[in-house]
Amino acid sequence: MTSARRNGTAYGAERTPYAHPSPTAGRTRSAPYVFLLPATILFALFFALPIGYAVWLSLHKVQVKGLGLGSGARSEVWAGLENYTEALSDSELLDGAMRVLGYGAIVVPVMLGLALLFALMLDTDRVRLAPFTRLAIFLPYAVPGVVAAMLWGFLYLPDVSPFYFVLDGLGLPQPDLLDGGPLYVALSNIAVWGGTGFNMIVIYTSLQSIPAEVYEAAKLDGATPLQIALRIKIPMVVPSLVLTFFFSIIATLQVFSEPTTLKPLTNSVSTTWSPLMKVYEDAFINGDLHSAAATAVIIALVTLVMSFGFLRAANTGDKQEAAR
Repeated sequence: MTSARRNGTAYGAERTPYAHPSPTAGRTRSAPYVFLLPATILFALFFALPIGYAVWLSLHKVQVKGLGLGSGARSEVWAGLENYTEALSDSELLDGAMRVLGYGAIVVPVMLGLALLFALMLDTDRVRLAPFTRLAIFLPYAVPGVVAAMLWGFLYLPDVSPFYFVLDGLGLPQPDLLDGGPLYVALSNIAVWGGTGFNMIVIYTSLQSIPAEVYEAAKLDGATPLQIALRIKIPMVVPSLVLTFFFSIIATLQVFSEPTTLKPLTNSVSTTWSPLMKVYEDAFINGDLHSAAATAVIIALVTLVMSFGFLRAANTGDKQEAAR
């Protein structure tokens, strides 16, 4: 018995005592969630909650009883997909979507083409005053869209524009950029002037990340600067081009400030010129928040589907190139 107790005591002495978890270990594991909590709250309050409320509004409508006078004469009832059906069959919304497609067909290729050209020019060794040039190209992006639209709008007006004064003095024709087909050019010019600098910075940053050894090897092989730009630089900044393309598509589908600001200056811009202007008209002019919410949800879904489709196509192209 004594030997067994002695052996048991010796065995117990050899066992490692139970380690209690340290209080700091729990705090360390929960620290990431604590840091994410403010962003999660802001996301829920200012992003998820408004989207949910817009979807809820789009599924309801106001039912009017009698003349709509008195308490209880107007009530909010379930509408299902009725608001979506009416929005998709609305000719004004469809016409606005077609106008935005024409507007985007001008803005996106011109803006990205100029951004790529400026980025390639700034990435050469011969450029002078590169910091100032980058700032000068990027500066229009810092101008608010409404201010830019007002600036260009007055430059388009024949009575106050200095360009029309010069053209008149030279005896040249004075085109009306705020009427008919030239209106698309006038609106596109505002977007290109303001957005080229941002896209240029994105592409230029991608060019700066290319190792210098790649250029040195190309020069040793006898490649000219043009060949380096076409065969090395542009293929290596394709991911940045895809990114800026997505940003440009989303911004084009959400065009609102430019046509709304130019509307008082011309009769060619209607109150429903773009889909977002149609949403504003329904919500704040006609007072139909439910139809406006349905139209806004449709615009958001179209933007999401187009972005996902272009991203999927770009990823498929990258995989095919990698397989080759």
